[in-house]
Amino acid sequence: MFKFSGVLVLSIFWIVPLHADTLKLTSLHWPPYSGSQLTEQGASIAIARAALNAVGHELVIEFYPWSRAVRLVGRVDSTYNGYVPAYSYPTERFIFSDSLGTSPLGLVEQQMNPINWPKLADLNQYTLGVVRDYVNTAGLDSMIKQGIQQVEVVNSDEHNIKKVASGRIKAAVVDVHVLKYILSRSDLKPLSDKLQINKKLLEEKHLYIAFKNSLEGQKWRETFNRGLAQIDAKSILDRYMATITVGD
Repeated sequence: MFKFSGVLVLSIFWIVPLHADTLKLTSLHWPPYSGSQLTEQGASIAIARAALNAVGHELVIEFYPWSRAVRLVGRVDSTYNGYVPAYSYPTERFIFSDSLGTSPLGLVEQQMNPINWPKLADLNQYTLGVVRDYVNTAGLDSMIKQGIQQVEVVNSDEHNIKKVASGRIKAAVVDVHVLKYILSRSDLKPLSDKLQINKKLLEEKHLYIAFKNSLEGQKWRETFNRGLAQIDAKSILDRYMATITVGD
């Protein structure tokens, strides 16, 4: 009897971490992936929290406008160890976790006036809407940087969507789930009959946590990836996105 209890206690001792730490990240209002007022603070944060809980640690998120969310992590005196969600891109400032899930990136357009682009360079004939400081795709961002792709820069996906609906621009870069979420709002549902995602996606991107490229950031990335391997991130993402409906 007592021997069995001792074995049980010893087993629990090895399974549960002796000290639970808290990972502190920044994020932005980018529903349905992240947002302070969303259920579980959004799909990406629900996945991140589940992964950390799986290895006995906690997650704290603080929300800021996008540019500030990234900038705060990069400060030398920052108390944040990273930001979420993030697209991976070449940088020495951050290191990226394993994938939290996919982000289908496309072009929102008018249903009655779709655009045609057999190859990426064909987009150069159109002026596209992009969000300030967002990473798009490597090819598209390269064309923008070279000045061969004309763009109009705004501060939010919602602003871009309204510009496409009114015909001020031909198309805008947007995540498919973000568009669906925005068009599910009661004030913007009328636009759902006018807009669509172009039949050709720009890219099926992956979402990550961007950790600060430091010893502490490397430690947290290793810990997080270990927890992520123990959960079904795709199931969490799919279940979350299934709750979003557009139209009546």
